[in-house]
Amino acid sequence: MSNFLAVAAVTASLKRVLDEALAAGVPGAVPNATVTTTRPESADNGAGERKGINVYLYQVTPNAAWRNEDLPTRRPDGTLVQRPTAAIDLHYLLTFYGDEGDLEPQRLLGMAVRTLSARPVLTSAAVTAAIDAAVDDDPATFLQFADLADAIESVKLSPLPLNLEELSKLWSVFFQTPYVLSAAYQGTVVLIEGDDTPRRALPVRDRRLYVTPFRNPVVVEVVSAAGATEPVVAGSTLRVRGSRLLGDVTRVRIGALEVAPEAATARDDELRVELPADLPAGVHGVQVVQLVSMGDPPLPHPGFESNVAALVLRPRVVAPVETAPGDAGAVDVTVELEPAVGVRQRVALLLDEADPPGDRAPRAYRFDAPGRAAEGAPETSATVTFAVAGVEAGDYLVRVQVDGAESPLETDADGRFVGPTVTMP
Repeated sequence: MSNFLAVAAVTASLKRVLDEALAAGVPGAVPNATVTTTRPESADNGAGERKGINVYLYQVTPNAAWRNEDLPTRRPDGTLVQRPTAAIDLHYLLTFYGDEGDLEPQRLLGMAVRTLSARPVLTSAAVTAAIDAAVDDDPATFLQFADLADAIESVKLSPLPLNLEELSKLWSVFFQTPYVLSAAYQGTVVLIEGDDTPRRALPVRDRRLYVTPFRNPVVVEVVSAAGATEPVVAGSTLRVRGSRLLGDVTRVRIGALEVAPEAATARDDELRVELPADLPAGVHGVQVVQLVSMGDPPLPHPGFESNVAALVLRPRVVAPVETAPGDAGAVDVTVELEPAVGVRQRVALLLDEADPPGDRAPRAYRFDAPGRAAEGAPETSATVTFAVAGVEAGDYLVRVQVDGAESPLETDADGRFVGPTVTMP
């Protein structure tokens, strides 16, 4: 690769190649001709008494074959893998000046075409010679720092077939400059490398190849091990049913937590797993994760993941519901729940009249818990207090809703709901 001086070094090398051709003194050559690298519209580059060839870089385009060769340049942690490299093509306009009556521009054109056809590659030796000549003329020249000669890819020069319309558009950018005999050439490819220092990776000490068949696990159903219709509450054991569930190392991801299934009962179509104690109530995703053992000693590496199934972990009222006088005639109802409720979870109290008289429909009420994310408050709490007002006296069934998951009710032998209850004064 080359540093940022590569473009100037290509132009200087091309100039020297043409200079050597003009200085060869072949019969019919234009005497006293020189090679310049100025803009065609500059004052000293007119078509007066001046004789020679002008080399002008008029366009730079990305090289399609090399432009993404350096990807990726960084690792996932942001450290540099390799220096970023810009791959560009250089487009040159060669203009020829001299006595038109003596056909000097055309003779110079023929000299340039013959030279670039015979020497279409700027070899390392040609670039080094151009840089050495520039340093001999001016020891302080910037070209002394150019490293184009060390580039892995030599610059190739080829003529560009511009038709009359393209040539007209090209010359139109040189404002009020009369057209002179010209030819276009492309130099490809110039690789310009950044100056950042990449961190070298450690050498590979041992190579190992692992072949694993693609066995994507599928989860069909997630239910309580106590029964498909039983609610899932804290302390429950889950039964995960599906296909291709067992791998080298199998884990069940519930929400943001990963737990190991029971080894004694694990089958390829069913896994049993105990709910983590710190899993909050609410709706969670359940996913089977299979890790692949690789290395020496074998260590688990990311492998296959199943689809995500929904699990509703329902809160449970674990103690008698307590009441106490509240502010402004309200009644404070305190409920103890399992699992503990996070301060940012949505909690609501649902009251349903337990035994309405006659044929009257039972009364039902809903009360949202006040905000609990106060400064200094604990992140979780097992008890939640509701301010209840406007409720008729009587016995009520109590349900608590946490993030949309409702606590289950107790039933008697006849299947009627009997608890938990609270007596409202």
